[in-house]
Amino acid sequence: MIKAKIIRNNNNIVKFEIRGHADAGEYGSDIVCSAVSALTISIVNGLDLVVNVHPKVTSDDLNGGLMIVEIPKIIDHDKQIMANALLDTFENGLKDISHNYSDYVKLQ
Repeated sequence: MIKAKIIRNNNNIVKFEIRGHADAGEYGSDIVCSAVSALTISIVNGLDLVVNVHPKVTSDDLNGGLMIVEIPKIIDHDKQIMANALLDTFENGLKDISHNYSDYVKLQ
């Protein structure tokens, strides 16, 4: 099961953790794992390339199943608004996946 945890401070997402494997299909054919992975990688890339905020990313590249993303403090008001929009969209996507595939994804 994939366990996702989102941590907020002052209503801003400051950190999220994705741990585990969905095991909803064979390796390479697991649509639940693919959905969570694509969403997670997209938010990191969006923060970095679109908002120009560079999160600290910890992952287990050897075994997979782990990504911890820490959002640095954002001083610029406009960047904070953009980051919040992306991060709230990410959270909504995880909610949808965890609702539709509750046997495989749990959002805390």
